[in-house]
Amino acid sequence: MPRPPVDVPPVRARALLLVLGLAGTVFALMQALVIPALPRIQTSLGTNADGAAWISTAYLLSACILTPVIGRLGEMVGKRRMMLASLATFAVGTLVCATAGSLGELVAGRVVQGTAGGIYPLAFAIIRDRLPRERVPAGIGLISSLLGIGGGLGLVLPGPIMARLSYQWLFWLPLVVILATLVLAARYIPADGPAEAGAGIPWGSSLMMALGLSAVLVAVSESATWHWADIRTLGLLLLGAAALLGWGRAEARSSNPLVDMGLMRLRGVWTANAAAMLIGMGMYASFLIIPEFVQSPVRLGYGFGASVTGAGLFMLPTAAVQLLLGPASGLLHRRFSLRAQLIAGQLSCAAGFSSLAVWHAAPWQIYAATTVLGIGFWLCLVALPNQVVSAVPAARTGSATAVNTVVRNAGGAVGGQLAAAIIVGSAQAGSTAPAASGYIGALILCAAATCAGTLVAFAVPRRSPR
Repeated sequence: MPRPPVDVPPVRARALLLVLGLAGTVFALMQALVIPALPRIQTSLGTNADGAAWISTAYLLSACILTPVIGRLGEMVGKRRMMLASLATFAVGTLVCATAGSLGELVAGRVVQGTAGGIYPLAFAIIRDRLPRERVPAGIGLISSLLGIGGGLGLVLPGPIMARLSYQWLFWLPLVVILATLVLAARYIPADGPAEAGAGIPWGSSLMMALGLSAVLVAVSESATWHWADIRTLGLLLLGAAALLGWGRAEARSSNPLVDMGLMRLRGVWTANAAAMLIGMGMYASFLIIPEFVQSPVRLGYGFGASVTGAGLFMLPTAAVQLLLGPASGLLHRRFSLRAQLIAGQLSCAAGFSSLAVWHAAPWQIYAATTVLGIGFWLCLVALPNQVVSAVPAARTGSATAVNTVVRNAGGAVGGQLAAAIIVGSAQAGSTAPAASGYIGALILCAAATCAGTLVAFAVPRRSPR
């Protein structure tokens, strides 16, 4: 389908970016917001740690499974329609979470919330359709950087909120923002163009994809409890791999695929997806490693005995740097290639993780490292979706960027669980407290992932074919 005409005047273009930015920020915020609150929620609902973990896992599973479907539906029936539907569903899920009286109700609400995972690919597609061509990279970079900002704020805000209010307010307050965003989106997102003729969702292969992703992500999420060598973990991993392989073969033969596998084989796309998985491993693992490390009691010989609020403040530079640099996305694109941005971003992340593994005895060393990590995350998050967008036709922007989003989230799930296994496994016999070597090992894992990401970034084409 040809690129729709650009008909958004400058003032409305700024309003459009504001609306899409609000949507992306609140989604990323809700992804991280419950992590510091899990112990409080566990106590309030009378459940165990395994049950509470599903509050986070359910959100991840739902988002990963439905994001490609929603991205494809946006190409078929209209991005505006699907954005409004995603925000409305997001609001319903958040309301369910805010009023939940049991673990089952809260997990169900998180599943419904996760259906909004298509917000990012839909936003990228809307920007590509409606902004002047020269403003597209800056707009996509700005929206993408909000993922890191929202994730960072999600670790900072729970402490102050829960110090005065119940955990339910972690859902009530974002609900207000979601509803406001829905109203603004209805006003400022332009009407959709003609629908894609003869298109439809291949539900059979979509179910196969859902089975494969679910099996892999559940195996990864439960690996800390079951252990990696457990028959359940290995069985689910094998089942997931087989289902995803079957899905890929079915998609390659389909005349109406959910994901165009031909596009996924393009050098500019597969390199971006591989880099997204590796940066996802480091980024999401850091959200686990750093807050846990700084909250560790000083008597253990490491850590700073920080509160939940204090631990969030150690992550604040990561979000603050991305917030300050966000408006510079356009200048960055004009001065440097996407390949150079991605290489610099992965190297910055590797430097941040490596320095933190070596120097972590004083608070300023943590702040310095999280600042460097913030720069690296920003560079990668700006470059990755732009790289995918530059390599695929405009009509496939939603589904292609959706796959990139899923791959990054899947990498984050794997990285977080591997880091947790290393940390927990470092505890000495007769003690439940991890050793400092566990945190160092987890940081080295993150550094290794981003070093590998640097090598992948060198394989990104020097210039876009489009």
